[in-house]
Amino acid sequence: MKDDLDPNLIEAPYPLQAHLGMEMTAWSEGFSKVELPVSDFIGNRQGLPHGGIHATLLDSAMGYAGCYTGIPGQMRLALTLSMTVNFVGQAQGTRLIAEARKTGGGHKTFFAEGRCHDDLGNLLATATGVFRYRSTG
Repeated sequence: MKDDLDPNLIEAPYPLQAHLGMEMTAWSEGFSKVELPVSDFIGNRQGLPHGGIHATLLDSAMGYAGCYTGIPGQMRLALTLSMTVNFVGQAQGTRLIAEARKTGGGHKTFFAEGRCHDDLGNLLATATGVFRYRSTG
């Protein structure tokens, strides 16, 4: 796993990713990392980042972890079939970071797990998911 991002593999952000300001900061075979600055507009009624934001970051990171091709311009797409999120801590930092790993699967589906923490190292949420590759034709 490399903790960097080959600039030749960077894809244009999808609409929700662009709206939130989420960026991919690492992507390799079976691994991805996405990050989001903490800002007021992602807050819940208590002023903390909303749990749905943690879930969104985890869903995105896990999906990307299973879709790496290593070939510029060749996208592999997947849909989330199921996802379980466990919320375990409170963010105190200024950045949310979700890291995910592909844990198995086959030709049509894959499994992944992820962890979301802040830039201070506080664990915020964990997740597992099942994803289905999209057909290319």
